[in-house]
Amino acid sequence: MAVRTALLSRRQVMMMMRSLGARSMSSSSSLWRSVEPAAKDPILGVTEAFLADPTPTKVNVGVGAYRDDNGKPVVLECVREAERRIAGNKNMEYLPMGGSLKMIEETVKLAYGEDSDLIKDKRIAAVQALSGTGACRLFADFQKRFCPDSQIYIPVPTWSNHHNIWRDAHVPQRTYHYYHPESRGLDFSALMDDIKNAPNGSFFLLHACAHNPTGVDPTEEQWREISYQFKVKGHLAFFDMAYQGFASGDTERDAKSIRIFLEDGHLIGCAQSYAKNMGLYGQRVGCLSVVCEDEKQAIAVKSQLQQLARPMYSNPPVHGALIVSTILDDPDLKKLWLKEVKGMAERIIGMRTALRENLEKLGSPLSWEHITKQIGMFCFSGMTPEQVDRLTSEFHIYLTRNGRISMAGITTGNVGYLANAIHEVTKST
Repeated sequence: MAVRTALLSRRQVMMMMRSLGARSMSSSSSLWRSVEPAAKDPILGVTEAFLADPTPTKVNVGVGAYRDDNGKPVVLECVREAERRIAGNKNMEYLPMGGSLKMIEETVKLAYGEDSDLIKDKRIAAVQALSGTGACRLFADFQKRFCPDSQIYIPVPTWSNHHNIWRDAHVPQRTYHYYHPESRGLDFSALMDDIKNAPNGSFFLLHACAHNPTGVDPTEEQWREISYQFKVKGHLAFFDMAYQGFASGDTERDAKSIRIFLEDGHLIGCAQSYAKNMGLYGQRVGCLSVVCEDEKQAIAVKSQLQQLARPMYSNPPVHGALIVSTILDDPDLKKLWLKEVKGMAERIIGMRTALRENLEKLGSPLSWEHITKQIGMFCFSGMTPEQVDRLTSEFHIYLTRNGRISMAGITTGNVGYLANAIHEVTKST
């Protein structure tokens, strides 16, 4: 009888536990009932729609990833050779929190110059980052932690993810004028007014070259005026340099804006990425650097950047860093890379010329000279969202609704089709 009672007690306990578990599961599931699906990313959503379209003549000029003249992804030969050298010869141990020292050393040389006094004097705090996005986010968190009352000035327009990055770092955002829709160029006077009117010591996000999405860059003289005004106001410039070498084909020319600021004695920040200029999109390899007053300050800043990285991702990935350091540390491989990145830039410049010429041959009533005046991966076409919608619905051409065309998606095989479609949706403008 005692055994039977004990068995019944166990059953009762088990039933009670199941009942409590069911209630707990019901309570837990209710936690997420208010969660709505996130809005689609305006850039990545374009590719999703493109892939779902069965039309054989479809064209994707939405996403910023380089393609060859057959519309195929490219792995650079210098990258192939670097991977051959790495295979079987390197271990896959954790990198330090700050990343690969060799990769960082070579990367800051690209931005600041081979013979930079800042490098010699050890005044640059630099860490490996998860491509340009990760470098921007790490800096945004650094800004929030050590300048909690500051805000960031972001150009209109900019890469859409810039807003997400500083928003999620809880840094208040302001905007400044940049693009002039009527001229399809730079609104320089309004830009300068915004720089002058911003509170002293403000943070500004600047695109070092190949502005995304407009492809519009200041001239060298305009950069000098911008740098001067920053000095007058005590502003801090944070450069996002995603396209060094990929814009003009010359890594030194594409870093000119940064060099001008350094000549004027600015303490800048800089995000670098190897997604575009080495085609290492999926490797997520980049660098964040901050110019400091002296070596002691640089050591302190780097330690804090590493502390910020620790709870985010602990250590950056090793493979992409090995590829970059292998290429940049070998004179022959680096020479090959510079040749290949120049070739990519020249193909895109050639597609700009071809698109403009095709539109002009069709007798378009509009001026398309901005296509060849702009630079880099993207062309800000000036088309309206409604015209873009027509391109997609009638011609199966996919791009973001702000009219940004990824020039890398244009080939000699589709440029005529694209030009004709653009002409059809814009000729009555």
